Amino acid sequence: MDAILGGKVIINGVDIWQEYGAFLVEKKRGDRNNLKAIMVPAKTKSHVAVDIREENGEKYSAVLDVKNQARDVKLYFAIYADTRETWLSQYRAFITMLKQGDGGWLDINFPDLDMTLRTFYKEASDYDPLTYLWKVGKQASRFYVTFREPVPAI
Repeated sequence: MDAILGGKVIINGVDIWQEYGAFLVEKKRGDRNNLKAIMVPAKTKSHVAVDIREENGEKYSAVLDVKNQARDVKLYFAIYADTRETWLSQYRAFITMLKQGDGGWLDINFPDLDMTLRTFYKEASDYDPLTYLWKVGKQASRFYVTFREPVPAI
């Protein structure tokens, strides 16, 4: 699995598959929600208009300086481990790393997309256990994490 999942998502210089057994996953086969979340362009800030009652329409500056709004990026992660103890350790470490980052900041690099998002952890939601944690053996779960990207890459 290292050849398939390794090197796909690097957070603050750490391959999340190698370190935490974590990787991006989709809820259903054929979904592309993670890719959509990463690639959706940020909304732009509104331009200031002058609306003069005695004239038609609105007046804008001759040159419109386009600036992006901050955006939220919601990614779906899974964590996999061979044992319950390893899974619990990796899960806790992964969540702690996401919350703390490097001074709170997370540089999420997607080498296949040649893109890095500078974000911080906002929240996690929709935890979905894929195995029974009280049973011995391989363990897996998936969950959403929402990141805030104050200065969007796109």
